[in-house]
Amino acid sequence: MNLDKIIAVRNNKTVYRDGERCLKVFNEDYSKADVLNEALNQARIEETGLNIPKIFEVTMIDGKWAIVSEFIKGKTLSQLMADNPGKKEEYLKMFVDLQLDMHSKTCPMLNKLKDKMNRKISQTDLSATVRYDLHTRLESMPKHNKVCHGDFNPSNIIVTEDGTPYILDWSHATQGNASADAARTYLLFWLSGDIEGAKGYLKMFCDKSNTAMQYVQKWMPIVAASQTVKGNEKEREFLHSWIDVVDYE
Repeated sequence: MNLDKIIAVRNNKTVYRDGERCLKVFNEDYSKADVLNEALNQARIEETGLNIPKIFEVTMIDGKWAIVSEFIKGKTLSQLMADNPGKKEEYLKMFVDLQLDMHSKTCPMLNKLKDKMNRKISQTDLSATVRYDLHTRLESMPKHNKVCHGDFNPSNIIVTEDGTPYILDWSHATQGNASADAARTYLLFWLSGDIEGAKGYLKMFCDKSNTAMQYVQKWMPIVAASQTVKGNEKEREFLHSWIDVVDYE
């Protein structure tokens, strides 16, 4: 295997290109269970017919776990938006259409979004009162079984030269309520500093899916609480301001 060409470096993993293959190599201390779960998610999503990189194998390289999948040549949607600001609306439309297509799929073997959110809320350092309110709000939300990405943002979309979009990174995939997935995408736009993009995205998602904006907004304290578990100190104050909108009835 050729690990000379680095595509991306993250906190706990490095992504390499080896010819027509992409190697995601995790740090030594990364959870084996999480690596295998991500590979299983990706294999299951392949079966839905969505455009995603096909998985080839899970292996070990120099004592580190690695997922080997198809290399997709192209540019991320975030790169295209930055390079062509005049076409941002067009790219946003592609982005939302892709998310809605994903939400039209089901994948019964995926973990359930509500279970994951309940677990994340329990792991936060929020007060018992706030955690109780968030758990109660979550339980009151309608139960759906749509494919949810969990980290759907323009940097996880690769567009090939012929204009075909592929969705990357299925480590957070669950089945559940599409509006929870949209609330998370809205939050990710905010965290990246693209406030106008966040507003444009939410309006377009709600218009195209015929969803009330208030309904998506009811998910925001829940997804903000789950995001605090990641422990990014700079984000925490901002996320807490979103959690505080929980209405105490």
